[in-house]
Parts: sequence; C-alpha cells; structure tokens
Amino acid sequence: MQEFEAIVIGASSGGIEALSVLLPAFRPELQGTVFVVVHLPRQRPSLLADVVAHRCALHVREAQDKEPIERGTLYVAPPDYHLLIDEGPQIALSIDEPINFSRPSIDALFESAADVYGDRLLGIILSGANEDGAGGLAAVRRRGGTAFVQDPNEAGCPIMIAAALKRTPDAQVLNLEKMRHRLAMLGTRPTTHAKD
Repeated sequence: MQEFEAIVIGASSGGIEALSVLLPAFRPELQGTVFVVVHLPRQRPSLLADVVAHRCALHVREAQDKEPIERGTLYVAPPDYHLLIDEGPQIALSIDEPINFSRPSIDALFESAADVYGDRLLGIILSGANEDGAGGLAAVRRRGGTAFVQDPNEAGCPIMIAAALKRTPDAQVLNLEKMRHRLAMLGTRPTTHAKD
C-alpha cells in the first residue's frame, strides 16, 4: 500500500454508515492527515466530529479557519463552510457559493487538496445522492493521486459513486471491507510535504 500524506473522504446520503465501517481502520500512529466532508443540514450545529471520534483512534476535530494541519488528525468540515487545504499546509474555510448545491463541497476539498498534496493524496468517494465529488476525484487523479470509490452495489445511494466513476473510470472500486483493509495497511513512516 502506497504511503499517503493526506486522505480526503467525501460522503452524502448513506455515507455515515460507510464511514462507521472505515474509520476504525485508521491506526493512532498514522503519519498522514484525514479530511472528511459529509453533506449535512446547514441550519444547525453538527455532531459529526463527536460521532466520528467514538469510531476513530485518530485525533478528531471540526476544522477551524487558518488552523495548521497536524498529522495523525482527522478534520471534519463544519456545516455551511467549504473546507479547503491551503499552502502551509493549513486549513481555509470559505463561504463561497454552494457547489453542486452543497456547502461544504466535496469537490472544493478534493481539488484544493490535490493542488497541495499531488501524488501523496488518496481520494475516497462513498455513498451519496448527487454528483458532488466527481470533479474533485478527477482532480486527484490528474495530479497523480490515488482514487477509491465504494462499490455502488453496496452503497445506500450510488448516484455520487456513479458520477465519480464516469469522470474517473480508473478509480479502484472496493467494497467497504476491502477498503477498510487497505486503510488499515497504511504505513506509519513519516512522509514529506509535496511542494509542487
């Protein structure tokens, strides 16, 4: 399994169930960073960080604007803000217009992460009901990163996966158990920040 400096995960309808399978795979000594965007209602505070923290051995927190990115940490996008990765690397939150009717947008996270991490990035698209993430996963591959998608046959809603596969036909299609196994195999040796 290749070493990754960052892993970006996008999910929508049916995605929480998928995340509950995958997140326990991450070992506490993971040297990379994980970023998660889930489409949630914008009007109320999110409990996603608390829910995720109970299933994941990494440090889990809701992303804050201008926060330096730390290894071994999982950041979740706050409701109604795009989560972006900026040079540094650091987090940037944006209230730009929704993308594919979504804020936070999976595309926004994946595209910004691809610019910063290049071929040291793993992008994962899980269950969802719109096309957000398709362009972002394509950007990950264009910059040399690796793309996983959940097997659409087991997804609660396969629309987002199908859209991603249309744009990135060479993405690896994995059921959740195989994906969990791949994530559990991620190495723990330090990586260097991609500056390209």
